[in-house]
Amino acid sequence: MLYPGDETVSGKLLRLRQEYFFSNASLKDIIRTFKKEHGENLTQMGDYTAVQLNDTHPALSVPELVRILTEEEGLYFDEALLTARDVFGYTNHTIMQEALEKWDMKLLRAVCPETAKIITLINRRLKQKLRDMGEARGDMHIIQGTQVHMANLSAYGSGHINGVAKIHTEILKERVLKDWYELYPEKFLNVTNGITPRRWMALANPKLSGLITELLGSDLWKTDLTSLEGLKKYADDDAVLERFMEIKAGNKKSLCEYVKKRSGIKINPDTVFDVQIKRLHEYKRQLLNILTVLEIYFELKEGSIERFNPTTVIFAGKAAPSYFRAKGVIKLINEVAELIDRDSDMKGILKVVFLPDYNVSYAEKIVAAADVSQQISTAGTEASGTGNMKLALNGAVTFGTMDGANIEIVEKAGSENNYIFGAAAEEIEEIYESYDPCELMEKDPKINRCMKALIDGTLDDGGTGMFRELYDSLTIGASWHRPDHYFVLHDFESCLETRLRLNGDTFYKKVFARKCWLNMCSCGDFSSDRAVAEYAEKV
Repeated sequence: MLYPGDETVSGKLLRLRQEYFFSNASLKDIIRTFKKEHGENLTQMGDYTAVQLNDTHPALSVPELVRILTEEEGLYFDEALLTARDVFGYTNHTIMQEALEKWDMKLLRAVCPETAKIITLINRRLKQKLRDMGEARGDMHIIQGTQVHMANLSAYGSGHINGVAKIHTEILKERVLKDWYELYPEKFLNVTNGITPRRWMALANPKLSGLITELLGSDLWKTDLTSLEGLKKYADDDAVLERFMEIKAGNKKSLCEYVKKRSGIKINPDTVFDVQIKRLHEYKRQLLNILTVLEIYFELKEGSIERFNPTTVIFAGKAAPSYFRAKGVIKLINEVAELIDRDSDMKGILKVVFLPDYNVSYAEKIVAAADVSQQISTAGTEASGTGNMKLALNGAVTFGTMDGANIEIVEKAGSENNYIFGAAAEEIEEIYESYDPCELMEKDPKINRCMKALIDGTLDDGGTGMFRELYDSLTIGASWHRPDHYFVLHDFESCLETRLRLNGDTFYKKVFARKCWLNMCSCGDFSSDRAVAEYAEKV
C-alpha cells in the first residue's frame, strides 16, 4: 500500500522506505539514461534533465542525488550540490503544515544512513550561506533539533519553487515560505494546475465532445483547449442550449444506472445533481456541506422553505486510514442520508448519497452528470484543486469560496455565472485570533440546532463517539486544532443562503444552462497541456 498510515513508528518507517526507494530508483534510471545519451560528465545534468519535486514526498531525491554524484560518480560535494540545484524544481501543492513533512533524524539514519549524512552536510552549507549573508533565520535550517524539515530541504536544493494557483503562490511568498522568498525571490513563480481534456472531456463526456467538435468544425480543441472560447457565441442560442441540456440529462441517467448497478443506490435523474467529490479532509469542509444540507432538511420539514427544486446531494471520496475525524464525517453524511430517506415527506424532494469505492473511472461519470460543483475549502487553504476544473469543463457551476483555482475559474467565467460565499483569505486572517464559534452558535438558532443534532440523539453514530468528537472539534477544539479551525460555523449562514439562492435559480432552466455553458467555454486555460508548456518554458 502506497503511503500507509504513519501514526506508528512501523508505519513511519514503511512510508520513509517507500519515499527513499522511489527517489533512488528514479534517480538511478535518470542517470543511466543520461550517460547513454550525453556521456559521463554529470555536471551537465541540469542542461538536459529536469526533476520536479511533487510536494515534499520525494524531497529525499535532493540529498540522494548529491550522495550518488559524490560517492558513486566521483564529483566534489559542491559540484554535486550545484548540479542538484540545476536539476530540481520544487512544486508546493499544499499549505497544510501536517503535509509539509518533517522526519526524525533517527528514522532517516535507520532507513538511509548515508543519505542522512548528506542532509547534515547540506544543512551545514545552508547555515554557512545564511551566516555569510548576515542572516540568522533558524526557521530556514533543514535540521532543527532532531527533525529534518523536508520543505526547507526542497527549497534550498531546487532552482525554482512554484505554487499551483495565483493565490497559492502569493500565500507561499507571504506566509508558508516567506523567508525563502525574501532571500531568493528569483526562485519563485506560479504555474496553475491543469487537467487533460482527452480524459476529462473527450473520454468522460463523448456526447458533449461531439457537440463541441460539431460547433467548432474540428476536434483541435482536444489539444488546444483555448478553442472553447469560440463557443461563447452560442450562450444565447436556444437550440444549442437545448441540446446541451439533453446531453446533461442523458449523462445523469447513465450515472444513475451505473450507481444502481454498482452500489444498489437509486437516484432520481430528474433532480439537481449537487456534487462534492474529493478526498475527505477538514479543510475541504464536507462537514459544512452536510450541516447545511441538514438545515435545509429541517427548514423543508417545518415549511419555512416554500419553493425548492428537488435535489440530490452526491458525496464521494476517501479518508486516510488513520484519519478518525474524516471517517466521522463520512458516518455523518450517511446518517443524514438515512434520516432524510426515512422521512416520507422528503421523497422526491431531497436526497443525500455517499458513493462508496470512489475512483477516477467513477469520477468521469460523475463530472459529466453534475449541475453544481462544491468547492468549499476554507479560503486560503486549497492550493489549487483540479476537481473544480473537471466539473467546470463539463458544464457545472462552481459553488464555492474564493480559494485556489476557484478564483481563476470565476475570473474567466464571471462571478454572475457562479456562486461564491464565505470569508475571503484576508478576512480569515483578520479574525483568526478573535473568532469564537461558541458565541456564534449561541446567537444563531440554525447553527445551534444542527450542532445539537450531532449529540442529542437526532443522529446516531453507533456508539463510536464520532459525532461528539466532531461537535468538540468545532466548539472546544480537538487534537492540535483550535475550535472550528476551518471556520465551518463562520461560513455556515453564507453557505446556506447562497445554496438556497442557487437552488432557486435552477428553476429557470435556460438561464441556468447558460451559466453552465459559459463555465465550460471558459476552461481553456485549465489544460494540463498549458501547465506542462509553462513548466517547460519557465522551469
